[in-house]
Amino acid sequence: MKIGVLLKQVPSTDTQVKIADASAGISTADIKWTINPYDEYAIEEALRLKEAGKATEVVLFTVGGNVVEPRIRDAIALGADRAIRLDDAAFVGSDCLGIARILAAAAKAEGVELIFAGKQAVDGDNAQVPQMVAELLDWGHISVVGKLEVGAGQVKAWRASGAGVQDVVEAATPVVITCDKGVNDPRYASLKGIMMAKRKPIAVQGAADLGIDPGTVGAGAALVTDGAWALPPARQGGRILDGDNASRVKELVRLLRDEAKVI
Repeated sequence: MKIGVLLKQVPSTDTQVKIADASAGISTADIKWTINPYDEYAIEEALRLKEAGKATEVVLFTVGGNVVEPRIRDAIALGADRAIRLDDAAFVGSDCLGIARILAAAAKAEGVELIFAGKQAVDGDNAQVPQMVAELLDWGHISVVGKLEVGAGQVKAWRASGAGVQDVVEAATPVVITCDKGVNDPRYASLKGIMMAKRKPIAVQGAADLGIDPGTVGAGAALVTDGAWALPPARQGGRILDGDNASRVKELVRLLRDEAKVI
């Protein structure tokens, strides 16, 4: 079984984000880039299946220009076999559906039978692309998976559905799985893996290679666009309530009701 892993480069969570322009988005000048943290769980899950003899190959798929190659090599250093970078002028400006169309076409062309992805990317937080990929491939999908068992032609997954409730879901392969924190403990790259990753070629495919109509992807086909970029408003300073306990509790309740409007 060949496994595909969807990979995305995102700003590190400790990066101080700055807005370049209200219409252009964030400034990338001083950003530290990293693999999307949830994608690290997806990579690890795929590698463990290969090590267990349940998978023959782990192939990475990511959309982007040359700037994403360091993250691809980071993932190869962990143990992935190959990577395909999906890059074409026609892809620029794609929304989530456009990105899903690109990834689905690449996964179909590669013939993968199981796809892993993070449950969401920590930059856009859309949590849409893997589910769209599944729909475009006419596959099933199981999201926010915290535990997984893979057998012959089927998977069994445990996923939190809120309020302490856990769902147990079974599905036939091929299927798309999105991984949540706790499904495993991602490994660190070895020195041997890092050195190997530096020499490994990365395949690049465009719209023509994948048989994608350029009119279905990119900015021209985007149904959702981002605009009016701005940082969240600064938080107001805290307030200290005077008086005895009874009066402070009374004033706190009033403030929560009349000003914060949370009760």
